[in-house]
Amino acid sequence: MDASWYVLLALLLGFAIGAASVHLLGVAAQRGRRVMAIASEPVPDGIAAMVHVLESAGIVMDGSSQVILSSPGAVALDLVDGRALRSPEILAAVRRVWRTGEAEVLDLVHRRGRIGTGTEMHLRVRIAPLGNRFMLVLAADRTEELRLAGVRRDFVANISHELKTPIGAVAVLAEAIEAAAEDPARVRAFAGRMQLEADRLARMSKELIDLSRIEAADPLAHAERVSISRIVDVAIDRNKVQAAAKRMRIIPRVLDEAEVLGSEELVTMAVQNLVANAVQYSPEATHVGVGVRVADGIVEIAVTDKGVGIAPEEQERVFERFYRVDPARSRVTGGTGLGLSIVKHVAASHGGEITLWSRPGQGSTFTLRLPVAGAPAKETA
Repeated sequence: MDASWYVLLALLLGFAIGAASVHLLGVAAQRGRRVMAIASEPVPDGIAAMVHVLESAGIVMDGSSQVILSSPGAVALDLVDGRALRSPEILAAVRRVWRTGEAEVLDLVHRRGRIGTGTEMHLRVRIAPLGNRFMLVLAADRTEELRLAGVRRDFVANISHELKTPIGAVAVLAEAIEAAAEDPARVRAFAGRMQLEADRLARMSKELIDLSRIEAADPLAHAERVSISRIVDVAIDRNKVQAAAKRMRIIPRVLDEAEVLGSEELVTMAVQNLVANAVQYSPEATHVGVGVRVADGIVEIAVTDKGVGIAPEEQERVFERFYRVDPARSRVTGGTGLGLSIVKHVAASHGGEITLWSRPGQGSTFTLRLPVAGAPAKETA
């Protein structure tokens, strides 16, 4: 064949290949534009507005599992890092939902924070498709819910144990008295011990009733103006006998006069419990200080003792019902483990708080902080 025909065939073949390449490139470009249009299509305004006002954690993700919207709650829980999810468990669940199209709910432990071990949080996460292009992730923090459920379980277990102890002791002592009927000295000893257990049982019952009443009622619904200096005087007077028995002094230091709105009975109960604890757990021949001052519209009632102090790991738990730093010592002193829980609830119900400073070997200071009552309205003629 003549060489010119080869040249012609090569030209025709090159033209065909070039035309096919141009066509394929055009198709690819068109598909790319469609994909980009879909990927860049904005989230509908209603969904974006919903995510931004969520109190819980809300996240919207695209088809490539990238975060395109996140609520303030998701940021607060440290679930997102730029356009990526921080939790591999949630990311794996998102990819499963993309494959199956079926919504998922999972419970997991998430560590918030990136320094050290972080804070352990228990989350319930719901993942569901949002149309064909987006994925919605909702996360609720259940840490406090689970903690309270544990506290309730502990409460039921503790109260059954705590009530069983004095009731059982009374029964045993009654049998001992009957067996020692011919020995007046032993009868008196057993009777004295029975009286102590009966007093402890009565005190525990009263404190349980007080605690239930505080939790059920709102003291601010029928609030009265309460003088803090008068409450301090009453609380000290109620503990003078116990302090004298241990050769202790209770020293008041009222720097500022103040009034609060609430229940005089409940606030007195709270301050009296703090003073009683300080007297009970301080060594003999020491003193307890009760200071009052006003700062920035808050009255602070600080009760300071010279006791053994409370270790840092125990300080958060001392306000739980029935919790005792030293259970054996509490049984000797007659403590029920309810006093500080009552103080905490009184403080919360009056819009205040109870704080603790303590150092082992140096004593403790419990500070009840309550908002000062505003000036009374003047009558107009």
